[in-house]
Amino acid sequence: MKPTKQHFLAKSKAPWISLGLLFFGLLLFQPVLAQNEAEVKTEKIKKKEEKPDYSSLPKDPRKATLLSAILPGAGQVYNGKAWKVPILYAGFITDIYFIGFNNKRYQVFREALFAYDDGDTNAFPNLNREALVRNVDYWRSNRDLTILLMAGIYALNIIDANVDAHLSGFDISEDLALGFEPNFGSFSAQNQQMGLTLKLKFK
Repeated sequence: MKPTKQHFLAKSKAPWISLGLLFFGLLLFQPVLAQNEAEVKTEKIKKKEEKPDYSSLPKDPRKATLLSAILPGAGQVYNGKAWKVPILYAGFITDIYFIGFNNKRYQVFREALFAYDDGDTNAFPNLNREALVRNVDYWRSNRDLTILLMAGIYALNIIDANVDAHLSGFDISEDLALGFEPNFGSFSAQNQQMGLTLKLKFK
C-alpha cells in the first residue's frame, strides 16, 4: 500500500507531540521537586536546632565523656571532681584481684577434673566427678561475673563524668536554708496532732 500525504503529516507531527507532552510533564513535576527541596531544607534546619547546645555549661559533657572513655577518671578530673578518681581505681584494682582469684580457683578445679577423667591423682581426692564439675562451674561463673563487673565500673565511670558535666551549670545558692517548723494538723474535730515539718527555703 502506497503511503498517503496524511500519513507523512502524521509521522512529522509525532515527535512534536512527544516533545510537548514531555515539556508539559516537566512543568507539572517542577513544583513537586521544589516541594521536596523545601522539605529537605526544613529537615536540615530542624536537625541543627535539635542538636544540644552545651556552650552555656562550664563543662562540656561530650569532652568529659570522651576523656573518661579514653582514660577512666580523666573526665572526673576535667569536671573538677578529682576526689572520685581514687575511689574509681580502688574499684578497678579490687575487681582485678577477684578476677585473678576466681580464675585461679577455676583453673585448679579444671585441672583436677581432667586428672580425674584420665585416672590420675588430683588435688582433691575426696571429691567425686560431680563435685569437681560443680566447683569448675562455680568458679568459672564467679570469674565471668567479676569480668562483667569490670565492664560495669568502666561504664559507670563514663556515665558519672557525663552527668557531672551536665550538672556543672546547676547553680546551688549559698542562701539555701533547711529547717524544721512545728505543724498542727487535725484529722477530726476531736483529734488534733502536732508534728514537725521539714522545709527548704530559698532566700
